[in-house]
Amino acid sequence: MQHQSTFERVLRGVLIALVLVFFMFPIVWILLMSFQTNEQILRIPPSLLFEPTLENYRALITGRLETHAGTLDIRFMQNLWNSLILSVFSVALALVLGVPAAYAFARFRFRLGEDIAFTLLSFRFAPPLLVLLPLTLYFQDLGLSDTYVGLVWVYQLICLPLILWIVRGYFEDMSPDIEHAYRTAGHGWLTTFRRISIPLTAPGIAAAGLLAFIFAWNNFIFALVLASADKQPVTVGALAFVTASGIQYGQIAAAIVLSITPTLALALYAQRYLVEGLSLGAVKG
Repeated sequence: MQHQSTFERVLRGVLIALVLVFFMFPIVWILLMSFQTNEQILRIPPSLLFEPTLENYRALITGRLETHAGTLDIRFMQNLWNSLILSVFSVALALVLGVPAAYAFARFRFRLGEDIAFTLLSFRFAPPLLVLLPLTLYFQDLGLSDTYVGLVWVYQLICLPLILWIVRGYFEDMSPDIEHAYRTAGHGWLTTFRRISIPLTAPGIAAAGLLAFIFAWNNFIFALVLASADKQPVTVGALAFVTASGIQYGQIAAAIVLSITPTLALALYAQRYLVEGLSLGAVKG
């Protein structure tokens, strides 16, 4: 029995190691690519032994990319800053609108409530190309084309359905008796919502906000069509590395490393809230 238990532990460790290698290998390979030149990356067969270089990161930070056709000006750092602005403000706006709406859908029953909630969720199902043309025309008429305000408004429409449906589940899992007891003590609905409901579901709200931030950060098609180069996020700015002289794989790898760093740092910082939030809905009470 002891021998079988040891064998199971060893087998479990081997399987976990294989899974980690399978999922981490692309990330490690991209990290290694970011310290190589194009010649080193494209050599056959590939090799893990190479002389590392910081030229790829230097090109991104300085904004000057050296190619065979000459020097190319790139705006990667500006694109990175644009991604941060668009993601932060769109998630903040979606939280301001979505958390009270999620509470209303969870606590109150009204006519066509489920239909409205499902209609909002259907925005996540609709292909972006379906709404790009009317959005472009409306934005031109309203003067929102190629503005941060217009892009933030579009981005929050991406985040809002996600936040609404995730946070709604957390409010439904929270016992309403706690709120009733607090309101019986003479407190109003708004005070109860602010001091009781939101603190109790804070991990779930944080988890929904983090997931919405990742979705906003990774968005591509809306910014590609609705914004010019000086307001486009890093997902669109990466197209600058496909040049007439070839594809700059080293700079693309360095750009991937730099672009995932903010979301990775945010996820590591908020991992406690993320774990608590994702597990909160698993317990009915």
